[in-house]
Amino acid sequence: MRAAGSAGWWLAVALAAGCQSGGGGVDSGAAPGGQTETDGGAGALPDGGVFGQEDTGAPPDDPPDAAPPAPVCETYAPWQAGTPMFVERTDAWGLSALKVEGTRLSVGDLDGDGLADVVVRRGARRADLFGVEPQRNTWVLRNTGGGFEDITEASGFLAVRGTYPVAVGRPVEVVAFADLDNDGDLDAYSGLDTREPVPVALADGTTFDVSETSEVLINDGNASFSLTSAQDPLRRERLQDVPSGAAFVDFDRDGAVDLWMSQGGLGAPLQDRLFVNDGAGVLRDGTSAAGLTTRQWSNLGEINGGQAHTTAWSAAACDLNDDGRLELLTASYGRAPNHLWLATEAGFENRGVASGYAFDDDMEWSGDQFARCYCQANRGASGCAGVPTAVVQCGQPNWDHDTGREPFRLGGNSGATVCTDFDNDGRIDLYTTEIRHWWAGEGADGGEVLVNTGDPEVRFERPGRDATGLTLVHDEVSWDEGFITAGTLDVDNDGREDLYVGATDYAGNRGHLYHNASTPGGVLFEEVATADFFEHNRSHGMAVADFDRDGDLDVIVGHSRARCDAQAPNNCYETMQVRFFENTLANRGNWFQLDLEGGAGTNRAAIGARVSVTLGERTLVQEVNGGYGHFGAQRDRVLHFGLAEACEAVVTVRWPDAALTTQTFTLPAGHRFHLVQGGEPTVVDP
Repeated sequence: MRAAGSAGWWLAVALAAGCQSGGGGVDSGAAPGGQTETDGGAGALPDGGVFGQEDTGAPPDDPPDAAPPAPVCETYAPWQAGTPMFVERTDAWGLSALKVEGTRLSVGDLDGDGLADVVVRRGARRADLFGVEPQRNTWVLRNTGGGFEDITEASGFLAVRGTYPVAVGRPVEVVAFADLDNDGDLDAYSGLDTREPVPVALADGTTFDVSETSEVLINDGNASFSLTSAQDPLRRERLQDVPSGAAFVDFDRDGAVDLWMSQGGLGAPLQDRLFVNDGAGVLRDGTSAAGLTTRQWSNLGEINGGQAHTTAWSAAACDLNDDGRLELLTASYGRAPNHLWLATEAGFENRGVASGYAFDDDMEWSGDQFARCYCQANRGASGCAGVPTAVVQCGQPNWDHDTGREPFRLGGNSGATVCTDFDNDGRIDLYTTEIRHWWAGEGADGGEVLVNTGDPEVRFERPGRDATGLTLVHDEVSWDEGFITAGTLDVDNDGREDLYVGATDYAGNRGHLYHNASTPGGVLFEEVATADFFEHNRSHGMAVADFDRDGDLDVIVGHSRARCDAQAPNNCYETMQVRFFENTLANRGNWFQLDLEGGAGTNRAAIGARVSVTLGERTLVQEVNGGYGHFGAQRDRVLHFGLAEACEAVVTVRWPDAALTTQTFTLPAGHRFHLVQGGEPTVVDP
């Protein structure tokens, strides 16, 4: 790494002339000298000093300030259809040789070298075997800058508490990273469904069960993990624990990161849980105290009102009303309402239904083919008189006329919720993935964008897939949409977050990339042809980061082999091999990256920090993510901002501390910066 900077050079950056290409620069509006603006009373003086600080002047023997980093300013060329975006590097990065297979991918810099590492899981409930036979479930992959190294066994990430006849690694399903003990490295939550032990069968016919629990794993800074105390309350030993997603969040902004955990999966509806950090890195159940309690499924009014448990498939946390408190979300499978918890001073308020997140407004039930079958046989039943004839062969009991017409049954099978400001209006919108079947009719929710209206109480509009350019054309009468995983990335550095949707598990399903053409107040996408990005059948799981540190975002995608059918389109591949796609558009638009580190009163990993970038009439907003998605997904903590033609930008960081301290800088394009709260940005280019 090379570092540059002392406070003086930010003035030079802010006032530099001639760094724009084609007049595309941004008027910084920064305080003289580029000094930080905080809530603590410090501000810029006309002579470049700072309120609240004594200006003693530089000592006579002080060396001159380090030279400012020059903007690396490219001639902007907007992406156009017909221009390839990616090239496959699966072999070059060693993933083929390592035979890395999976559908659940999480990103984190585990060894602190500035390179994004990856943890991949197959998704099956299996334990890794070491030195016996090649049974794998989990890969911990260290990024070397040009490839991946398998450090799974050496990392201790799969450490077990039990005693087994052979060397075995703990089964892993959900993974999320955060600095739990604020020592400067990323620790991990490793979640596991503990309802039944995981069976292992050896080649010699020997069988045994692996009985482990969810765990907190403490990192020593070199990607070497260790288990916490056997009495760790997060283990939920002898309690029902069915985690399906995780999002680290400092909900009370006390500087110690907490854990929001969705529960349920494919099992019965369960209570989602918030584990609160006691300040020493120990997570204790604080669900009830925070006002997050839900109820058993017994009352239709409570279920329709989103007051009952979820059958969750993912968790998320993001600030949806820009008040500095992060809302908590769980997306639910099995036509259970999605939950949205509005963060308030007193705790959390249930806003799932009122916000429009629980399900959409389409309550038409008669399009369900099995409802039509029922009505064919029961024309006298309520609402059945005018229902059309079914086009399926009736006889399968797949409709309950009493509950099938209820709002909750006309929702969706939600896999993941992605928090992103799609239209650059400074408000975070949502995209939800949904499994949808043709026979369920239009009443069943499909994957779509939920546009944030800016209401302090949090409300969304659903303009629909056609209006936002997310139309998906089906050539056959019978079809299935297996939208389970998704993520966003600014592929072409134009300052807009593009959307990748992993469609999986059903015939005809493949990954879809939608190029973002939105303007403030209007969400609009255009689908990218596979020839311009890549074709990947049954695309399940994704990881996004600038893995090669060249100024654009790369993608690793997973593959599902569920419901394979050699006679159907987009069939499964021979293995669940993950694939690496390197972005080739780094020189088409300008960019900068920001690695935040919290100071006193802020969690060290800065999870929940909000960064706003001004680009003309557009405001780009991102938050440092603590995990999201189906059974655990996570983007790199390092925030990447495309700047299009601009060579610099005004950047405001709002830290997730009690005071919501802010700092504002003007940053030049083409660099990665490390910012410690209260300090100045430091260049950390490769």
